[in-house]
Amino acid sequence: MIDKTVATCSEAVAKVFDGATIMVGGFGSPGIPSMLVEALRKQGAKNLVVISNNAGSDDWGLGGLIQDGRVRKLVASFPNSPGADAFKDLYMKGEIELELVPQGTLIERIRAGGAGIGGFYTPTGVGTELAAGKETRVINGREQVLESPLYADFTLIKAYRGDRLGNLTYRLAMRNFNPIMATAADVVIAEVDELVPVGTLGLEEIHTPGIFVDAVVKVERHPRLFEPQRARRAKK
Repeated sequence: MIDKTVATCSEAVAKVFDGATIMVGGFGSPGIPSMLVEALRKQGAKNLVVISNNAGSDDWGLGGLIQDGRVRKLVASFPNSPGADAFKDLYMKGEIELELVPQGTLIERIRAGGAGIGGFYTPTGVGTELAAGKETRVINGREQVLESPLYADFTLIKAYRGDRLGNLTYRLAMRNFNPIMATAADVVIAEVDELVPVGTLGLEEIHTPGIFVDAVVKVERHPRLFEPQRARRAKK
């Protein structure tokens, strides 16, 4: 019987190795697999390359992993988000590398990695520092830059519901980078709010089929996940 569930986040990330490339889902606060990232902090892997939309927040989750000095390079669109103090500090000190990628280009590079596409041309970034050293060509009278696909050793994602086969469904803004990142890694690990019996999820509800997923772990939402929102409301 196929059963991709694991008991704890620590067990789920146990095989992440030093120097691994890791995709971390989420967009701002929604859809971030914070409990898996916290488990990775305790696991100890270092010299990591992280592909994520942003650089985390405060000293928890991805922000905490960066603060711990465990990330060698960040590939991101919005590293200067509110609360990303750890990244800003390390970057200014020259202790972390940044590959800045326009947001649409970032998700398309990930999609290309999952689809096995060797690269694609886009006009985004032409004539800027982001295109430095990259091949360009004129297509239909418009200059375009060649972008390479992104692929990872591990992807950590967040879903609303999952079953033991690895089928996943997302809720609201969870459906951001998570579904695409699930296609573009050797090992895909999902934390879910609810673990449901096989057959509970209707075919039209399954956003990520289990064929893409290697491990599923049910997590309880940590109170820390709600602190930023509460702080913002308190200031109003």
